[in-house]
Amino acid sequence: MAESVKTAVNAFYAEYSQYPSNSGKTDLNFLNLMSTTNSTGASIQNTRGIAFLEVPPKFTNATLGLVTPSGFYKGQSNFFLAIDTNGGGVLTNRVGTSNYVVASSVAVWVVDPKNSNKPVGTFK
Repeated sequence: MAESVKTAVNAFYAEYSQYPSNSGKTDLNFLNLMSTTNSTGASIQNTRGIAFLEVPPKFTNATLGLVTPSGFYKGQSNFFLAIDTNGGGVLTNRVGTSNYVVASSVAVWVVDPKNSNKPVGTFK
């Protein structure tokens, strides 16, 4: 799912020349903006009503938005989202007590449930 979110964020940027969000999480506003044709309610609008992301039901939560599937954690958790808004092409993300440098403009991850310092997602 993390790779799908990354692809959707890049597609949004290609369409609108701006990123959809840099809130740090895939919350309900992010999910609505990226996966529905309803463009109201967010500070950044999807005025063309394009569904950039198709999300299976196991990755959604009516309160949290786009989340890890049930069973991955004891509860569900949002994905973390980092966007390089300054155009450097490199992100430094902190996961637990570890820093990870990612040569990318978008990174999406969750914390490994077995190791709080390890990301699982688009860190390649």
